[in-house]
Amino acid sequence: MNKRTSLAQKEDVIRRTVYVSHIDQLVTEENLAGVFAFCGQVVDCRVCGDPNSLLRFAFVEFTNEEGARAALSMSGTVLGFYPLKVLPSKTAIAPVNPTFLPRSEDERAMCMRTVYCTNIDKRISQTDLKGFFEMFCGEVHRLRLGDYHHHSRITFVEFSNAESAIRALNCSGIFLGALPIRVSPSKTPVRPHYPLAESK
Repeated sequence: MNKRTSLAQKEDVIRRTVYVSHIDQLVTEENLAGVFAFCGQVVDCRVCGDPNSLLRFAFVEFTNEEGARAALSMSGTVLGFYPLKVLPSKTAIAPVNPTFLPRSEDERAMCMRTVYCTNIDKRISQTDLKGFFEMFCGEVHRLRLGDYHHHSRITFVEFSNAESAIRALNCSGIFLGALPIRVSPSKTPVRPHYPLAESK
């Protein structure tokens, strides 16, 4: 692929993408993608910004320009407590590092059973987290708690079945310790070569 072709493809992606601001902190990528699905098929939805901030922003990419144009009319739609602001995007969504993406059918199935959680109070232990998700959602197969990020942490939770992962999405906004956790579908599987707490 030459540089000109690559640039043309990037410009095409930008035309199919909208920039969304004034996003309530409790709104998940899943919620946002669901709202914009009325405009056209959503290829990707990425919420960005400080999870501890009241308002965040996102990029939503559609399969075609018509979807992106229709999405502009969603500006002013109240989601959570705030009206969304929708503008044409000036950039494309940065792709997830391909080495982290699922490499097989088994890993794709793992993604369906896995959620990505942010804004976890650093005082919450791995045991506390596992107990919380098992009480409300179902059996946890694997859990990887990430390093500190400011005063909060991230984690990937893989459940024994996909239904539990779907239930876990409804836990977004629940306070664990002093912070409301954010739960979204995972784009990457939890691979066993990372340090994990496996259920016996």
